[in-house]
Amino acid sequence: MVKKPRWGILATGWIAELFVKDLLLTGRAVTAVGSRTQAKADCFAKAFGIASAHGSYEALVADPDVDIIYIATPHAQHAASARLALNAGKHILVEKSFTINATEAAEIVDLAATKNLVVLEAMWTRFLPHMRRLREIIAAGVIGEVRSITADHRQKLPDDPAHRLNALELGGGALLDLGIYPISFTWDILGKPVSIKASATFRDTGADAQVATIFHYASGAIATTLSALDSAGPNRACVVGTKGRIEIDRVWYSPTTFRVYDSANTVIETFDGAVEGRGMQFQADEIERLIAAGLTEGEILPPSESVAIMRTLDEVRAQIGLRYPGE
Repeated sequence: MVKKPRWGILATGWIAELFVKDLLLTGRAVTAVGSRTQAKADCFAKAFGIASAHGSYEALVADPDVDIIYIATPHAQHAASARLALNAGKHILVEKSFTINATEAAEIVDLAATKNLVVLEAMWTRFLPHMRRLREIIAAGVIGEVRSITADHRQKLPDDPAHRLNALELGGGALLDLGIYPISFTWDILGKPVSIKASATFRDTGADAQVATIFHYASGAIATTLSALDSAGPNRACVVGTKGRIEIDRVWYSPTTFRVYDSANTVIETFDGAVEGRGMQFQADEIERLIAAGLTEGEILPPSESVAIMRTLDEVRAQIGLRYPGE
């Protein structure tokens, strides 16, 4: 492995643009991009000063000047893209949600393990400074035993039936695009729920427009989440314990501020989560750290947890009656 890992970008959509901006802002080496057409790859490479542009994903993963592949395809293509990169000997950072379902997720994690390669889900929120501090506060017992979590992720997104977000064959809908954030957050703080209840409303395409969940835990804690792509919400989160609470400001899953209150409603800590850029570079920090250390997983989001979270999403879908084509 070279001293500075070299990034290859697989797919050229909006999320790839955002991530590459943060990679370049923080001095990363982005050496290649791949798209389904040469024209799209050339356009992306020109926009970001990337040396190599490949007109296929196969050509990108075969590039000897690439060490890590960032996979930014639609959900339904994550597994195939991940297999392609792993079989070419590349470490991978895979956009969330990790795959379409837990079966695909387990296959990718097992393949990475057999090849001794790093696979990390690009749940960038996990690695942000305010989330790291929040975990420290909870671990130190400042707010006591966690009793409840509330978190929402609601946006007014395009309602065009042809849009990716509304196309079931691409994994469109609120759950995989938006719901993954608060659900992963509850896993981060409380781990695996012992019971799950879910409800949803749907668009005419069959894609889920709103999804609500209630998770119960062995400790007695309860977590509630609400995600929607047809209406804009406050996008705040709160963790409540027996001795106090943590209120995370809008937008809770991006770099932001939070306040810690004691049980008398007195603010005992304020955290300013301002960062350089959008904050997506922190997930790059993690995968580069793992590679440099010769590790294949970290503590913040090990691959096994990404698989377990997909099982939770599978159960939510089973309850709301949502299946994707080909399952």
